[in-house]
Amino acid sequence: MDDGKPTEPKAKWWSRPTAGRSTSTAPPEPSPVEDAVPLDATGASDGAEPQPEESVVAEAVPRAPQPLHEPDQYSTPPYGGPGPWAPAPPVQRPVPTPAHGTPVPPPYAGTNGAGITTASAPPHAPPAAFPPPTPLPQQPQGPPQPQPQQPQQPPLPQGGAQPAQPQPPSPQWLQYDPWGAPRQPLITNPGTPLGPDGGRRKNRRGSVLVGALLLALVAGGIGGGIGAYIERNGGLTQLELPQDERNGGGRAPDSVAGIAASALPSVVTLHVSGSTESGTGTGFVLDNKGHILTNNHVVAPAGSSGEITVTFSGGETANAEVVGKDSGYDLAVVKVSGVSGLKPLPLGNSDNVQVGDPVVAIGAPFDLSNTVTSGIISAKDRPITAGGEKGDGSDISYVDALQTDAPINPGNSGGPLVDTDAHVIGINSAIRAADSGSTSEGGQAGSIGLGFAIPINQGKRVAEELINTGKATHPVIGVTLDMKYTGDGAKVGQKGADGKSSVTPDGPGAKAGIEPGDIITEVDGRRVHSGEELIVKIRAHRPGDRLELRLTRGGKDLTMSVTLGSATGT
Repeated sequence: MDDGKPTEPKAKWWSRPTAGRSTSTAPPEPSPVEDAVPLDATGASDGAEPQPEESVVAEAVPRAPQPLHEPDQYSTPPYGGPGPWAPAPPVQRPVPTPAHGTPVPPPYAGTNGAGITTASAPPHAPPAAFPPPTPLPQQPQGPPQPQPQQPQQPPLPQGGAQPAQPQPPSPQWLQYDPWGAPRQPLITNPGTPLGPDGGRRKNRRGSVLVGALLLALVAGGIGGGIGAYIERNGGLTQLELPQDERNGGGRAPDSVAGIAASALPSVVTLHVSGSTESGTGTGFVLDNKGHILTNNHVVAPAGSSGEITVTFSGGETANAEVVGKDSGYDLAVVKVSGVSGLKPLPLGNSDNVQVGDPVVAIGAPFDLSNTVTSGIISAKDRPITAGGEKGDGSDISYVDALQTDAPINPGNSGGPLVDTDAHVIGINSAIRAADSGSTSEGGQAGSIGLGFAIPINQGKRVAEELINTGKATHPVIGVTLDMKYTGDGAKVGQKGADGKSSVTPDGPGAKAGIEPGDIITEVDGRRVHSGEELIVKIRAHRPGDRLELRLTRGGKDLTMSVTLGSATGT
């Protein structure tokens, strides 16, 4: 009989999962615990004999808390079987952390968040679950009432409440350990298991591939930009222009560079200062004894007590003194002492020079030492007179000059005019100015391509005389010319200085038969147009040379031969 007791299935107790690892793949059904038999007010069960109070107290076990809801017969989470959602985690009570750290239990050690074990660890005792209630002793009653079949539980040991045996926990609970390794996720997600590195392999591989692609694109863009910048600007920080490799090779000996390299060590710059004036000019070394050839008008400002300083092409300086000078040829020789390693400049032959031959002029125009210019021989036998600043004619020079278009400027005077063999063929002495006609180096006019040099054959003879005797000799014919004559040719004057005869008695001219008033038109077959030209032609020779003269006397042409005499120059 039911005695008015309800006959529906009795409520089941859902035990808490224990922290043990189960080997089953599906969560087991929770074990129900039999309900305690209700007691009446006297402490006896329905229809049973009352028990002594002491025994009741001794056997009483506190009831376990009842669920808030009736069990769901359809097993709907969270009160049915495990579904797609995980039930709420149980309350975990942390234990004191030992000095060596918190050990990780084997079920949780090294899991990757999906229950897959990656490493093992020493076992760890899980926290004890609430013990199930111990049923009171049952007294035999009448016929047993039909009860819904309940799952069998292992019998409890006699003698009081014992801790319940751990039940196999759900695998989902095994995936959560808030006090375990830091890699355990709080929420489990169904899907593809994660790799041992904690990330999804496919997603991570895809992310790496995308990142590598983006990195390659960015690097390519940056590299292309840098390459374009380098190509346009030649560098990242500064501009560098392409340039040929340094070539220390020499030049052909007959080139301007080769000629200059050979001649420059022999060329010097002269600085002259006197009591009233100063100036600069050029010279070149004649021998190892220190003799230097230059123009007379270069050393003239020094006078008799001035100072002359010679500066060599390498920058060395030395004082110099005048050995000899001649205003008629506009040549002078100075000498330096105590200087070794001098390199004489070879002398050429001016008679071999042809119009159009290339030449190089070296000097110090406007005190710019070691200046090299080049040109050609523009003409030969140009009768040039220079000087005359004194007014008495004592400083006038007569030069049968070589004309060149190599630029010559003030300061080039006394410098060498060399050929392609770097041999001296002339001494640069004068230029033609555009506004003042023929002028000496004393003017400040610039070059207009008309430069004049004393032929080296004449310079050699004069230099030798100046070195040997301190004086130069002039060839003469022993007549006085009428310099005011404007006709063609050189006219012998009617009277000479101090009213004497214009033809020196017993002189070269008198012996040849020259008379006053004769007009000389040719010398050795070369036409003469003025008195200056006759002087130039005669001075181009040495004393003792024999010349053939053609002259006109009373309308008749005459030819005669004359041997040149000698006169001491000044």
